Amino acid sequence: MVSSPKAHVSSRLEIGGVVSAGRPGAENRGHADFFACHPPDTSPGRRNFVTTVSERKTPQADPLGLATIPAAFQATVTRVADRVALRTLGGESEVTWGQYGEEVRKHAAALYGFGVGSGNTVALMTRNVPTFHYLDTALTHLGAIPISIYNTLPAADIAWILDNAKVRLAIVEPESVEVMREVQRHYPELASIISISGEADCTVPLARLIKDAPAGFDFEATWRAVDPTSAATVSYTSGTTGHPKGVVLSHRAILGSLSALDEVMGTVDGGRTVSFLPMAHVAERMFSHYRGIRFGLTVTTCPDPRLIAQHLADSHPHYVFSPPRLFEKLRAAIEAQIERNADSNGPAQREAIDLGLRVVDAQQAGGPVPDDLAEQYAQAKRDVLNPLLAALGLDQVVVALTGSAPVPPGLVRYFLALGVNALEAWGMSECTAFGSINRLDDIQLGTVGRALPGLELELLDDGEIILRSPWLMTEYLNRPELTAETIDARGWLHTGDIGEYDPDGRLKIIDRKKELIISAFGKNMSPANIEAKIKEADPIIGSVIAVGDARPYNVALIVIDAEVASALSGNVGDTETLSTHPRVRAAVESAVVAANGRLSRVEQIKKFSVLPDEWLPGGDELSPTMKLKRKPILQKYSDVIEALYGTDACGRGQ
Repeated sequence: MVSSPKAHVSSRLEIGGVVSAGRPGAENRGHADFFACHPPDTSPGRRNFVTTVSERKTPQADPLGLATIPAAFQATVTRVADRVALRTLGGESEVTWGQYGEEVRKHAAALYGFGVGSGNTVALMTRNVPTFHYLDTALTHLGAIPISIYNTLPAADIAWILDNAKVRLAIVEPESVEVMREVQRHYPELASIISISGEADCTVPLARLIKDAPAGFDFEATWRAVDPTSAATVSYTSGTTGHPKGVVLSHRAILGSLSALDEVMGTVDGGRTVSFLPMAHVAERMFSHYRGIRFGLTVTTCPDPRLIAQHLADSHPHYVFSPPRLFEKLRAAIEAQIERNADSNGPAQREAIDLGLRVVDAQQAGGPVPDDLAEQYAQAKRDVLNPLLAALGLDQVVVALTGSAPVPPGLVRYFLALGVNALEAWGMSECTAFGSINRLDDIQLGTVGRALPGLELELLDDGEIILRSPWLMTEYLNRPELTAETIDARGWLHTGDIGEYDPDGRLKIIDRKKELIISAFGKNMSPANIEAKIKEADPIIGSVIAVGDARPYNVALIVIDAEVASALSGNVGDTETLSTHPRVRAAVESAVVAANGRLSRVEQIKKFSVLPDEWLPGGDELSPTMKLKRKPILQKYSDVIEALYGTDACGRGQ
């Protein structure tokens, strides 16, 4: 192995790679023989089997016979060479699929010349920019395994991931060079750092590698040699406690999951989407990057999630995916605009949304929408709501998919009322992102619909969701004992999520198995359900955590949304200043009261604290995918929590 970053171009070096052999029988068999090898399980402890297997059929094989991501990419390049594949805000940069293909060929040759080959693991730490797509796809063509790293992670956590994956090479933007050098101090086995632009000390400029790429590199033979069952990527679950887990996803698993998703919601030929979540987020990687490759979408790259509103308004996407926070922000923006327009078209906008809510409620009740209401709503949608959506860039949305964190049903209801096809989905990295999803013709609020075609889904007696499919992860990288704990001998993935079915067999997510609140009186409660009710009550609530395990009653820690608070108070300030404003505190209190009105007595929040802090993705309180880090929060704010309960042994308030 070459240990110096500067001795790099002329000789091939050992970059690092997946060394675990994987769990026995986890070779991600193709769809045709999966159920033959895994017959339905009717053993004790399983229930509701018949209703949980979506449509009792396996998705058909890919009609194009595409077995690997490089094969899918090359087919798209050939089919729609002149279509725009990647673009930036305002069309400042537009790259066609033909040009994308040339960039991948060029970058693959450069990386091959540096020593990257089949099975090597390579870390990518970039924002959502076109160069990410060139590099990730080029690595896949080499049979290498790109691993995206969250930009917000501290150096020690990154070092742990690189050690677990045996990474020897990292490719980063200039802004991340310093943190990657710090990573090298924790993990000296990281031999080389490539900078994608410019030159920095102790890094290798990507431009130099491209210039010095070997002329004799056989690109065609290399990508055709990629094995469909080999790892296409390793996605590290952000985790709310402990070290992240490296979810190994094969080419076959990724393409199979995309095929099933397409079977459920279809794909507009030439459809547009925006990529703004980190590519370390497996659902973003699937929804924009891989789905773009497979179906030839036009992807607008958004390098800063704070600019997503501008990118939506610019690109008018057909497909949007985000955890609920984006949709909460959009709802707050719409409501603020209606308030500002109180003397003009605000009342008409409010009336149009109210009509939409009445239509949604009639549909949810299962009855017909009255003709007069349908006519009024159609006119309001045409004259009022469509222009409102167009201003936001949401007027051409075919599917707005949300999940990854608890979704308040009222949020989906609101966007359905606007005329946006908002679908709640559920899944996890271990099942290649998507497991169960509402259908366009079967949307039921508060549920995540039905399992994807070909995926078996069941509930154990304690409500835990288990699933089997041809596109499960291969393993947790280099953690065989954890893999065996998660996927049993019959191929069932034990998710740790608690679910139940509605009367028609749609899945409802109740909570994480290990996160249920069990009160001092033995009452089991879902903190996610309590938190969702509070967040639904008012957009002033940015984040909230319900606390009450082994306590006599529940309390809450609340973080405000600074933008909404600024509009309400008439002041522009930081979260600390806004959190003490009388109007803000009154709005928060009203939200808690309203939420309590929708909760059982034992679930209700008796006391709460409005924190002066801001909780950011990747920080102490939220994972990069915006899930609550419950244990770290409880530790960090233990004094605040104890003050809410008081100091006596029974936890009575003071």
